[in-house]
Amino acid sequence: MSDSGFEACSVHSGEAAMSTFCDGRKHCRALLTDVNLGDGISGWELARQIREITPGFPVVYMTSASAPDWKSQGVDGSLLIEKPFAPAQLAAAVSQLLDPRA
Repeated sequence: MSDSGFEACSVHSGEAAMSTFCDGRKHCRALLTDVNLGDGISGWELARQIREITPGFPVVYMTSASAPDWKSQGVDGSLLIEKPFAPAQLAAAVSQLLDPRA
């Protein structure tokens, strides 16, 4: 993502992502999350919790199997990209949410 002008912060669980967001949300511009995060909260729940703190926060979900659930589980105004995807697709999704005119 750094090739596209974005710097990513990678964590290994939904709980760690929530903690990172709460500790440094002034520096976070978007949430990129897999839907299935293993044990603990899902990407769906992570996005809902972040949106409770910061309504309208940009969210991009990544998934291979859970795409049909996006309409019912995803937060409003989010995007979903299906795996496998090219890095350019991810950069385009983030850019679209950060600048809807793009």
